[in-house]
Amino acid sequence: MTINYQYKNVQPPAKVVLTDEQTTGHADHWRILTDDMSEDVPNWLSQMIDRAVMPKGLNDQVSAYDHRLLLSENAPCHINQVLAMKEGKPERFINAYPCINGPYGLHCQIERVIVNDDTLDAVLRLKSSDGSIIYAFDQLYAVNRHLYQKQEEYFVNFSAWAHEISQSKQDEVILVEDQEAIRYHRAFNDIVAENNGVIPEDIQDKIKVWQPETEAQMAPVEINLGHMCAYLFGDTFGQEDEAWCQGQVLGKQEAQFNGQTILLFDVVILREANAMPFVVRMGAVNNKAHQAIEVNDYIQANIWLQAAIYKENQQSAQSQAS
Repeated sequence: MTINYQYKNVQPPAKVVLTDEQTTGHADHWRILTDDMSEDVPNWLSQMIDRAVMPKGLNDQVSAYDHRLLLSENAPCHINQVLAMKEGKPERFINAYPCINGPYGLHCQIERVIVNDDTLDAVLRLKSSDGSIIYAFDQLYAVNRHLYQKQEEYFVNFSAWAHEISQSKQDEVILVEDQEAIRYHRAFNDIVAENNGVIPEDIQDKIKVWQPETEAQMAPVEINLGHMCAYLFGDTFGQEDEAWCQGQVLGKQEAQFNGQTILLFDVVILREANAMPFVVRMGAVNNKAHQAIEVNDYIQANIWLQAAIYKENQQSAQSQAS
């Protein structure tokens, strides 16, 4: 009997290590939720132990005897806490940060991991299946860190805490008067409309030969910048997960976090042709300004973008594809 072996070279994504000086920590993230961190955060960490769970992420073998233990909660808004363990008992506290569960996501490859190996704070550089580059803090790095593979495609769930969130300015309008730009805009819309909303493969060839039928079709075009979807990741090394975005609110609900009400906004921040929309569930403290934001409104926000990768979602994604 002949046995054939197939060698598979499994490699982790590229890793960039941060020093303690380059790691900012989570003080600004806790300030989203409280003005008294020294009092509230220790109380929250103590209280969560009674309802703590051990998230698995991609790892089926999570155990209290692991060198590092990640504790979480079964709530939309919750805390993740990382402990150093010795013989199944907590040895010391490592890290803690507030999280939001995001039900929406994209298929992405992990191009790079930017990490502090002491605190296990990690920012993932992700490339979506349509080529978008996204940076997000990894909620589950403590359990997933040894399992990520280079060029593997994962379904990544996204969420965020909002440092600031407000309705977009509706008076931000630009007037496009360039005739070629106007012709391209009108041609694109006409061709797609004639094709039942589907972009044909030869769209560029069709645009080249398209001609206006009336003078009105070549009139200047007004573009309302307040109705755009946009995402800009942070430009500081190691803090690329601190992002600016603009998008449309698709859903709004409430959740509880340690006795206070959090507003959850489902916001589409990238919406391109032939690409999956990039939808993020954002948490914001409950106040009058945030209450005034309604479904279908366009918002601008400074956010701390988070990612979570679960094995269960990879399985469901594969079954849907098949």
